[in-house]
Amino acid sequence: MCSIFGIEGKTIPVEQLKACFDRTISRGPDMSRFVEIPRGYLGFHRLAIMGLTAEGMQPFEMDGSYVVCNGELYGFRPLRQRLIDEGFPIKSASDCEILLPLYREYGVEMFKTLDAEFALILYDGAHDRLIAARDPIGIRPLYYGYLSDGHIAFASEPKNLMGLCDEIKPFPPGCYYVDGEFVRYADPAHVDQFTMKDEDYICAKLRRLLIDGVEKRLDADAPIGFLLSGGLDSSLVCAIAQKALPQPIKTFAIGMDVDAIDLKYARMVAEYIGSDHTEVIISEKDVLDALPAVVELLGTWDITTIRASVGMYLVCKYIHEHTDIRVLLTGEISDELFGYKYTDFAPSAAAFQEEAEKRIRELHMYDVLRADRCISVNSLEARVPFGDLKFVRYAMSVDPELKMNKHGMGKYLIRKAFADDHILPDEILWRQKAAFSDAVGHSMVSDLKALAERTYTDAEFHERAAGYGYCRPFTKESLLYRELFERYYPGQARMIVDYWMPNKTWPGCDVDDPSARVLSNYGDSGK
Repeated sequence: MCSIFGIEGKTIPVEQLKACFDRTISRGPDMSRFVEIPRGYLGFHRLAIMGLTAEGMQPFEMDGSYVVCNGELYGFRPLRQRLIDEGFPIKSASDCEILLPLYREYGVEMFKTLDAEFALILYDGAHDRLIAARDPIGIRPLYYGYLSDGHIAFASEPKNLMGLCDEIKPFPPGCYYVDGEFVRYADPAHVDQFTMKDEDYICAKLRRLLIDGVEKRLDADAPIGFLLSGGLDSSLVCAIAQKALPQPIKTFAIGMDVDAIDLKYARMVAEYIGSDHTEVIISEKDVLDALPAVVELLGTWDITTIRASVGMYLVCKYIHEHTDIRVLLTGEISDELFGYKYTDFAPSAAAFQEEAEKRIRELHMYDVLRADRCISVNSLEARVPFGDLKFVRYAMSVDPELKMNKHGMGKYLIRKAFADDHILPDEILWRQKAAFSDAVGHSMVSDLKALAERTYTDAEFHERAAGYGYCRPFTKESLLYRELFERYYPGQARMIVDYWMPNKTWPGCDVDDPSARVLSNYGDSGK
């Protein structure tokens, strides 16, 4: 990951701006630059992944225009060569250096053409305007707010804007900002027409697209690793990558020291595919000690996001401290496309699809936010193959009747897609899903709940929770997280739209905890 910063106007002292920007230096510890542009300032903290030489440092400049980008532009190498052949002055092997030449050719229409995970800020020197944009899913973070004088500011994380802007908002995914307006250029959740192909055709295409999504994310000039929970999604990513690469990949799993569910399954996958596997074991003390740091790095008060982030943060911390890995491939976004445990209760195919659209559009506030912050705070870059745009768009176009759980097995289509490949043991491919926070160990969530019980009496909980008018905490655990959030981001709770919870309007889903463990269909998940 990298960190970017851009601000209009020059009324705030530059040293104050630099201090705000340096709050996210862990996102890009290799090199930093803060430059004045005609309309304000741009900043860049670099984590070198592509084009590791100094020539790859940003901001890139061309004919009075500048750009800073936290992103990966997949398949950029032939495009880069074309631009060089056309005479553009490209000096580095960085993928992001092609952005200004592309902007010269296409203007803001460029954003529709990118196969990328990105957030960028661009100063258009020819028109003296500041432009910002974010990828269609929001895999790369971007936030914005307005200064007291009305000028706009952008940054990779909300902590960069604390003290500068009264209200901080997430930059909407699939949009660009220009001339004071936000314009939507892509919405991968929207489907005009469902594909009418049969199940075998659909599974074959899902297989091809996911393999492509993994393989294109193996291109890096820095070492790559893989998070392996033992669940279906991360296991598929690891198996596909191992088949594509000549050397054993490096995989990492994490679990509690007393009841880790998925360590044995991750070990089974690692042995089957032949990866170089590491297990990270954590204790109750590790979990509770990490909690304040996790809430600060996340910038959320959401229960399930925080629970799932503790294990992810700690395994990424281990990777940062004990290896030279710079890039991590992860298994996020499959659930939003193919269903959670609670979507088994969807009353109709239309309701299933509507829920999937909602989850995709809100990903940037939940699972994607978790993956970005836990990985980037440890000076690593996240890549998410299930978030590949071609894969997402196709998966969303599949008739939801086929995606609903009619086989007693969630995510049936993606399982069937790889059934004949035998790249995973059948015990993994057809295993019921367990939530990541549960898979790390049931005791982890119990430890967090116990901490909340020790923190508040019943009377204190009711009194303090009543003080919140927006998304009021409804358990002691949620109050604990909200108060930690307010310590670091006072008054910014509206950055998150709501608690991530099953759809309470559906039968069987009106629960008071986000964990699938409270649902009647949990069954053997997490055994």
